[in-house]
Amino acid sequence: MKGSNYLLIRNFLFVHRRLGVRPHVTEEKVPEQAASQLRADQTRVTIVGAGISGLTTAYYLQRRLGDEVQITVVEGAERLGGKISTRTVAGHPLDTGPDALMVRAPVAAALIEDLGLAGRVVAPNGGGARIWSRGRLRSLPEGTMFGVPGGLLPLVRSRLLSPLGLARAAFDLVLPRSRNRAVSGQADPSIGELVRRRMGAQVFNRLVEPLLGGFHAGRADLLSAQSTAPDIATLARTHRSLYLGMRRRPKRAAGVATPSGPMLVTLNSGLGGLVDALEAHLTDATVRRGSSVTAITPAVTPAVTRAAGVRSHGYRVDLDDGSVIGADVVVLATPAFASATIVAAAAPQLGALLGGIEYANVATVVLAYPRSAFPSDLVGTGFLVPPEEGRLIVGCTWSSLKWPHLADDNVVLVRCMVGRHGDNRWLTMKDPTLVRRVRDEVHDAMGLVGKPLEQFVQRWAHGMPQYLVGHEARLDELTEALTELPGLFLTGSAYRGVGLASCIADAERTADAIVAARSTASAPECAGGLAVGRNLRVPAHREE
Repeated sequence: MKGSNYLLIRNFLFVHRRLGVRPHVTEEKVPEQAASQLRADQTRVTIVGAGISGLTTAYYLQRRLGDEVQITVVEGAERLGGKISTRTVAGHPLDTGPDALMVRAPVAAALIEDLGLAGRVVAPNGGGARIWSRGRLRSLPEGTMFGVPGGLLPLVRSRLLSPLGLARAAFDLVLPRSRNRAVSGQADPSIGELVRRRMGAQVFNRLVEPLLGGFHAGRADLLSAQSTAPDIATLARTHRSLYLGMRRRPKRAAGVATPSGPMLVTLNSGLGGLVDALEAHLTDATVRRGSSVTAITPAVTPAVTRAAGVRSHGYRVDLDDGSVIGADVVVLATPAFASATIVAAAAPQLGALLGGIEYANVATVVLAYPRSAFPSDLVGTGFLVPPEEGRLIVGCTWSSLKWPHLADDNVVLVRCMVGRHGDNRWLTMKDPTLVRRVRDEVHDAMGLVGKPLEQFVQRWAHGMPQYLVGHEARLDELTEALTELPGLFLTGSAYRGVGLASCIADAERTADAIVAARSTASAPECAGGLAVGRNLRVPAHREE
């Protein structure tokens, strides 16, 4: 099972259909109305969590199976969308979670088209991000990928490194291949181990940490190279020099238009419009807001077991209001720590594995300044901050400069990201104190003066999963544990990609695995489970 393109577990939905028997839960607690409306040929799917992963899983299932599936989406909050959150600031729709969708991923572009949103797509302005290092905003070297520069000349021009740092970075061209083998031969080296050995500490601290570490709200010394930067891990294995390997790759710049269109986009209404469109298209699904799932329990049907000679499973889904949902398939599209709690009683090993996935606390601080306070000579769309600077800010987006639909002659919108793995200095600060600290740092970086017209803090407790060294092995262990729970699927940002496009791609694979499990007629056992493919990862990109 390890190493397969689809990490699938067994279930027996087809057995249930063919024998005309359904797995059951305690019947007296299942709503009678739901039971009476269920057709014998329908598959009952309960999706826990209505963020982008849960909503798109429901959407793809509805498109593929139509009235052959009965979908129930259960969301603990009153609002759908999870981390996608659009708020009106100074009269403009501003996203306080991710603010861009990578449409370089075909599945994301297709979803926008299928939902009828193509006419509302907005591409970003060019200019790219800067690095705030040693008191100045400095240009990002051309051709940089995950913080690894594409050549020495762009690195020299950026003035990010000292003369000694540049000399050390140049060693990558002459160091023996054995330098690579020592690290790439490890089962799962960190991105820090790969880059430091080839290019030195300054490239790592001033480029890799703010870019890759910033994207994941983590520390690159702890992040798995294979899970967070597979392209770099591959270059380290296959090339003597990272520079030479980078040079042989086609040049791609974030947000820059290509013959097929831009790589990153948003909607003129903010990404909340994507959530609204998904909800509007779920015409045949039941969406329960404000209801939290407390536990799921496998329900064994002895009659089917004796008749078919196999194990047969359905699921009892318990909600916090005391109600129970009966399901043939359960998809957990919640954060790993929430999923861990839900399965803890029925599957302690699975719960422990899920609970072992660490998360970073993050926040978005939104500031709306008068246009007159904004320096006129700034170029680009924002800046990133290396941890070595000791600042609270991880990155800052000049949203009014990045997105044409947010341009305003009177107001400039600024989004500042705070928090990374291991840095919780800001957690105990009240919102006014946090805003004041962020304003001071923005002033130091950009020269912004005066008070903002509006300000807003969006805190995301345990908001960003960490793909630490050993993440791939943990996924293998999850797959093994899931073999004991046929019909249970996991999807979301905790597994194979934290960006929106990665979540959408994983949701589609999950839906396809459920469809394949249901339609398989050549064998009594059908597939299900953690339907994420090792080689199907959507390339990571900053979608915020």
